[in-house]
Amino acid sequence: MAFTPDIAAIRFGEGLAPEIAAPASVEGVLDQLRGADLAAKEFPITPLSDLYGTFAKVSTLQKVARRGRKGSDAEELSKAYKQARRELNLHLEGALAPLLSRSITTEQPFRERLTRFWADHFTVVGKNNLTRNAVPSYTEETIRPHITGRFSDLLKAVMTSPMMLDYLDQNSSVGPNSRGAKGRRGLNENLARELLELHTLGVGGAYAQGDVRQLAELLTGMTTEISRGFVFRPKIVEPGAETVLGRSYGGGPPAVEDVMAFLDDVALHPDTVRHISRKLAVHFTSDRPDEGMIADMADAYAATGGELMAVYEAMLDHPFAWTSFGQKVKQPVDFIVSAMRVLEVPPASLRQLNRSKRRAYVTGPMTAMGQQWFRPSGPDGWPEEAEAWVTPQGLAARIQWAMAAPSAIFRSLPDPRSFVVAALGDVADEKVTFAARAAETRREGVGLILASPAFQRR
Repeated sequence: MAFTPDIAAIRFGEGLAPEIAAPASVEGVLDQLRGADLAAKEFPITPLSDLYGTFAKVSTLQKVARRGRKGSDAEELSKAYKQARRELNLHLEGALAPLLSRSITTEQPFRERLTRFWADHFTVVGKNNLTRNAVPSYTEETIRPHITGRFSDLLKAVMTSPMMLDYLDQNSSVGPNSRGAKGRRGLNENLARELLELHTLGVGGAYAQGDVRQLAELLTGMTTEISRGFVFRPKIVEPGAETVLGRSYGGGPPAVEDVMAFLDDVALHPDTVRHISRKLAVHFTSDRPDEGMIADMADAYAATGGELMAVYEAMLDHPFAWTSFGQKVKQPVDFIVSAMRVLEVPPASLRQLNRSKRRAYVTGPMTAMGQQWFRPSGPDGWPEEAEAWVTPQGLAARIQWAMAAPSAIFRSLPDPRSFVVAALGDVADEKVTFAARAAETRREGVGLILASPAFQRR
């Protein structure tokens, strides 16, 4: 099977859409990443740094309420804090509508897919009441601007994001022999370990526990402040040079540039090159991707110093990108997004969804399918293998959503005979085409198409 526009739209995009043309070539897919980020402009999401002032305000109100809990104005102080926290959470939860609207309406769907991929590769979870729903803001500021640049620049943005530093407990890491060590907790290796194991070299990469320890010492000083975001604190930096992966860093006055030098180097390490290439191939093509394609992607990465556009191009240029169609199972978010895209759910309808309806139509069903909205169970993100998603409970939740949600969102559904073409194009198989013709009602026909194996795979 060679390139077809329909396969390109389904596999490397958000699915087919009745009024949006599928890309006509590999170059057309890559063109989606060139030029302005149109969807982000049309459906804005607050960047994380724009929230620092609000975070500080809510945190201050919480502290004031705690200190005054026995005073005469305790109730008033508690009310002010709860109101501010509620307003923050409502604002952050509101990111769901623009996120879905981007995927439903975009003419640059490969950009949306890559943004989700990299946000998962660099998974964070909000660990407190302030950041619980702030992952979209982290992605907007830290991930999205860098998905077409060098991997090293993306890595640096992530490693200086307060969301990542907080998630992996870097704020509690102090150089044991530093000037600021007295009375404080010691070294924390979480960020160093995940940086090597998950973000760069990969599991089984060429590092040892000694590298983790030395890197953790190098990373001391990388902290956050609620009203400012990333802050480098020289006083808690472990003194002396650190040797990581055979190279020495630091040794002079503490400087964040020492960490940046390591990130530049590890981004070009052969194990990183291979790990990133393989992970992209697994996500977009197959749980068992073609080794030749991975080699081509790795060669492109190495030859360009980690230019991600070159890696994407090598993936799309390889025949396996197209002959392997159907080997990936859509994750729940991809399933719901692609269904809403072909159903042409209006952005205005998404903006009008209150919290209970968001849970009923989007976040609740996703959780039942096995993917809680922005809350993976660990820093390794969501699993890729089909077995993680093709489960009795997960499939039942998908079928239930397919049969119920479209009719709940729309008063009138499309004719299944035309909808099967709109949803699947030239990849519709005989079984799903027959089901579309034989359906007794539009609700049943649309539901059967969305629940079909043909629609669930890419």
